[in-house]
This record gives sequence, structure tokens and C-alpha cells, in this order.
Amino acid sequence: MSAAMSEARAHRLADRVREIVAEMLERRVKDPRLGFVTVTDARLTGDLRDATVYYTVYGSAEERAETAAALESAKGLIRSEVGRQTGLRHTPSLTFALDTVPEDARHIDQLLEKARIADAELERVRADARPAGDADPYRSPRREVGETEGEEGDEAGYSAS
Repeated sequence: MSAAMSEARAHRLADRVREIVAEMLERRVKDPRLGFVTVTDARLTGDLRDATVYYTVYGSAEERAETAAALESAKGLIRSEVGRQTGLRHTPSLTFALDTVPEDARHIDQLLEKARIADAELERVRADARPAGDADPYRSPRREVGETEGEEGDEAGYSAS
């Protein structure tokens, strides 16, 4: 099998593993420690032997720890169901990992909001700002009629001699 086909198969199986795990957590695992869990992603290695299932938990750090313990204790039941439904010769070992993407995204949103507020404040200050000194410090002084810069043919004070 080519590497591209193998990679595509791993992606399809990872999606299937994600669906199976989510269904198991919703319908079959009755552990009271299991909080409000959402399975966000699953990844399989190229040899299809190891699967990492990413999840998020709504709640406190204590609830996240309890959910991690519940997932660890239900791992065998979930793994056997994954093996039964996928029909793989070797059922992948499961690893559960807390997905930090939502928290990271929330933090980035907060930083972007702070930047927007700072930009708006800077724009407000800029709108009322006036330059120090003359409005145009590079303005040339007015010349009187008949006044010239030098003799004709003489460029910037250089003579032809």
C-alpha cells in the first residue's frame, strides 16, 4: 500500500475512532466522574497501532482530573468496542489527551481584544494630536521677487573653472 493511501486510511480510521469513542462516552460509559466531555479529535499513527483521542471538559480543574481518571478506567471497554467496530487486525491502543485548543483560542481572543482597545485609544489620541513646532518644519522660506539662488550657470555654488 502506498504512503498516501496509508495516510488517507489512517485519517478515515481516526475519524471512525473519534465517532466510536464519542458514542461510547455518551451512551455506554456510566462513570459518575465523567463530566461534560466533548471528543474533539482522534489521531492514528501510520501503522494504526496507537490512537490519541483529544477531548475537552467543561468545568473546573478538579472536574478535568476526575474526567481523566474516568476515561483511564473506561479505556479497556472503549478499546474493545473500537476493535469490534473497526475490524482491524490489531486494535490500536488508546491514549486520552486533554485538548487545550479551546482555552488557547480564548486566550488569543482576549489578547486580540486588548490590542483592539489599545489601537482604538491610539487612534483617538492621534485624531487630536498636532505636530510640535511649525505645522510643516520642512517648508521653504518665501523668496522675494528678483531674488535668485546663485548666478546663472552656477550650480549649487560650483564654478566651471
